[in-house]
Amino acid sequence: MEVEDVIIVGAGPAGLATAIQLKRYGVNPLLFEREQVGGLLRNANLVENYPGFPYGISGTRLVKLFARQVTHFNIKVIDQEIIALDYDQGLFQAKSRHHSYGSRIAVIATGTKPLLFTDLLIPEDLTERFFYEVHGLLQVEGKCVAIIGSGDAAFDYALNLAKKNQVIMLNRGERPKCLPLLWERAQQVSNISYRNNTRVSKLTEDPTGGMLVDCQYPAGELQFHADYLLGAIGREACLDCLSVSLIRQASTLEEKGNLYMVGDVRNGIYRQTSIAVGDGVLAAMKIHRYLKESA
Repeated sequence: MEVEDVIIVGAGPAGLATAIQLKRYGVNPLLFEREQVGGLLRNANLVENYPGFPYGISGTRLVKLFARQVTHFNIKVIDQEIIALDYDQGLFQAKSRHHSYGSRIAVIATGTKPLLFTDLLIPEDLTERFFYEVHGLLQVEGKCVAIIGSGDAAFDYALNLAKKNQVIMLNRGERPKCLPLLWERAQQVSNISYRNNTRVSKLTEDPTGGMLVDCQYPAGELQFHADYLLGAIGREACLDCLSVSLIRQASTLEEKGNLYMVGDVRNGIYRQTSIAVGDGVLAAMKIHRYLKESA
């Protein structure tokens, strides 16, 4: 097993920014991504707080620009999922399904994963119509999509999907949790309908196609047809590949400068592209200094 200086797990904005800055220092990290470059940014309808784009930019377009920059710097993104990451005898050991890699430094940029429903049964025959990420629905047209959730992500998904579809938003609480700006925009879109205090109680296959969604709300019961259902009730850090031993050692390794958690995986509710990019650049600067001093 060859030993590298740096391994980066995740090629979202944080991982990409880390790799780009390291490359500027002459450091060639191994950058792994299990799905697509850009991470959750590809879900974003409109990014308005990233400097340089006065009118905002779609997440998909910004991802393409990031990918072009990675190509420009000749950074290779390894299309493999790291399924296990451990630390033993002074080295990180990363394993994919086909190979093992060793490194002195590891950057965890694995982002977040959606919170799953624990109180809603998804019938097996409807699993292909149920989503937790919007990017799988972006090519859908002329359908009805029900979204469960009322945060920024839920409204961003709704505004994106409503360009070509009918969207029904179901909030299990009393009021939306999104930015006022997103709420105002959603109210102006005729393709979006919104309901407070509405909880999905049952899903069944519609004989004519799609599904029947049964809901409970203060005034009684409601049933409607939907072609797809999208869950957007929150997210949590994705640390699935980290061993129990590594998690226990994480704080110590971070203090020593061997381990870095960057982007959404460490920022809780403060999930912003600009913050993730800043995290990545800062981590790369610290890594360069560490490598220089330990040479």
